[in-house]
Amino acid sequence: MSVYLPTLKQLQYLVALRDAGHFGRAAEASFVTQSTLSAGIRELETLIGVVLVERTRRVVRFTPLGESIVAKARKVLREAEELTDMARAAGRPLSGEMRMSVIPTIAPFLLPRLLPRLRRDYPDLRLYLREEASAAACEGLHHGRTDCVLLALPYACGEVEVAPLFDDRLSLAVPGNDVHDPAPLVADDIDPERLLLLEDGHCLKDHALRACEQPEARGQAMMMGTSLHTIVQMVDNGLGTTMLPQMAIDAGILDNTGVTARPIESQNASRRIALVWRRASPRERDFRLLAEVLAAERD
Repeated sequence: MSVYLPTLKQLQYLVALRDAGHFGRAAEASFVTQSTLSAGIRELETLIGVVLVERTRRVVRFTPLGESIVAKARKVLREAEELTDMARAAGRPLSGEMRMSVIPTIAPFLLPRLLPRLRRDYPDLRLYLREEASAAACEGLHHGRTDCVLLALPYACGEVEVAPLFDDRLSLAVPGNDVHDPAPLVADDIDPERLLLLEDGHCLKDHALRACEQPEARGQAMMMGTSLHTIVQMVDNGLGTTMLPQMAIDAGILDNTGVTARPIESQNASRRIALVWRRASPRERDFRLLAEVLAAERD
């Protein structure tokens, strides 16, 4: 008796449609025509004998069973990718393709120094970078869209392996004319009503509030910035203060501004930079080597 199983390509099309929510965008992401993708999904539905996607002129809606099968498809595709990862891991270290997500409060400050060294020391590594907030990065890791994530802890990223790299101190950035005493600040010196924070989705917002050691600050702080560079300009124009990681200060984010960074005396005034990846990944050796390279770049 012949058993006909779904193909990986059909499962890829199904997952792409679930992620994009639109046949045209899913086809574009899959590098095929819309008719090819649509036909592949119909073949899958015919093969298993159930409707997975309800199609209307305006909406693509997955059935409850379709949602369950998408979740299984993600796991199957991830396992299939790990087959090639196992072969790659047996070869030269840090070679082949690697997809890494990096959060926006790390990427522009660490990567410019890291990438030239990786290209020089590991020329066979093809590193594909994706800059996204912590929640999206961790979701992408568990869904198999990326292989590892460079992020800041504490942050709940699910069941992952963690390689801590280094601690990154936080300082309070204030307008230059607000500096009357250069001594370090204590948490009580921070006015939460003047604190400018990144919008929801950026873990630095939570790290900044944690450094304040004031539970009421969460409701009082102003969350309005989309990037650290934007917030620094707001501080420079006297609109408030903000928390800045040391790596951003070292990278020159305050250059050509009147903003001053003041250290904070608080055991919570830091974040831990780490590389994380899925547990039991066959490329663990590669990720730990990459972590060593990242940690050395900070020294």
